[in-house]
Amino acid sequence: MSPSQASAFPGSGQGHGAGPGSGPAGQPWWRLELLALPELEESLLWKLQALGIHRVAIEHTPRNPDQRQLLAWLPAVDWPEPERLQLEVALAALSEPFGLTLPPITWQQQGDEDWSLSWKQHWQADPVGARLLVLPAWLDCPPEFADRLAIRIDPGNAFGTGSHPTTRLCLEALERWAEGRGTDLGRPVRVADLGCGSGILALAALKLLGQGTAPGGQPSPAPIPIPSPSPVVACQVFAVDSDPLAVRATWANAACNGFGGPGAPSAAGGKDGKDGKDASSLGPASLAGSLQVAQGSAQVLAELLGGQPADLLLCNILAPVIEALAPAFATVLAPGGVGLLSGLLVSQVPGLTQALAAAGWRAELVAQQSQWGLLEIRSARPVA
Repeated sequence: MSPSQASAFPGSGQGHGAGPGSGPAGQPWWRLELLALPELEESLLWKLQALGIHRVAIEHTPRNPDQRQLLAWLPAVDWPEPERLQLEVALAALSEPFGLTLPPITWQQQGDEDWSLSWKQHWQADPVGARLLVLPAWLDCPPEFADRLAIRIDPGNAFGTGSHPTTRLCLEALERWAEGRGTDLGRPVRVADLGCGSGILALAALKLLGQGTAPGGQPSPAPIPIPSPSPVVACQVFAVDSDPLAVRATWANAACNGFGGPGAPSAAGGKDGKDGKDASSLGPASLAGSLQVAQGSAQVLAELLGGQPADLLLCNILAPVIEALAPAFATVLAPGGVGLLSGLLVSQVPGLTQALAAAGWRAELVAQQSQWGLLEIRSARPVA
């Protein structure tokens, strides 16, 4: 599962999970409010999602990026006081592994509203790096961002909307890698996305490394030049996630970007992907490259790659999961390739670097935002 996201705009928040629908007409709601400590934010969002609480937002302002407020809306009829107290106990338990105390939870009661509209009001276009734009699927591209490559995301599909520090670090590092990878490989660039979540990193790779997508996220009938100091080549992206919801979300977001979805014609001979385990390639946007998505982890990703490890590995998951997967990275990342690993706290870097070294990888902290960091890994073994 990829780390979930939060808004980077004043007075706005970001929704998570399956997306709110309208509650029973006229029914009141409880609004949970909680200061989201950086170490606990991912665990809190995961726990709420696991409990079926999908109307969630994170609010903060650029002036105080570390002051992140978690908001959740619960139907009052389903959450009387005993259940709310049990929820508080369950959330407090998440802080124990970190040696922290969960900040106080406050409850505010409010009337019914049209959730399908109010939830969307939390979302705005979000520029990332020099060339990317994360754009809610229902919004038009603002004129001031018309020169950016828009990645359309439906925030209700899965974790991964681009504005959490870990995802921003990955997107920015991917952009730098795309601009500075040097000479043309003479073949499609191969990108592996391990723990794809909403598919945002996979889609960003297609847009940065491929052709055929116009600014604003609309497919172009013919390849268009993308300004870059190095030649632009086609891109093949192979993505996996252990969560079947993430697999479906990646396909749904691919469709939002005009890239087709499961059942699209498959140049690689993939199956229709209806069960979430078979991969299929993008059809309409084949000029930009291809996307294959499957349910699973490193072993399934290696199978998708067909014995040809990737030039670039994207892995935006939590540090303990990265550590557990490190021995398998050699099956998905070529000896001369680069891995971009995020989802980790800067305080976790020393231990993770040691674990990666034991698996044969040189790791360097190359970027950080607040308490979050991004590691770049390369093979410690001589490249033939």
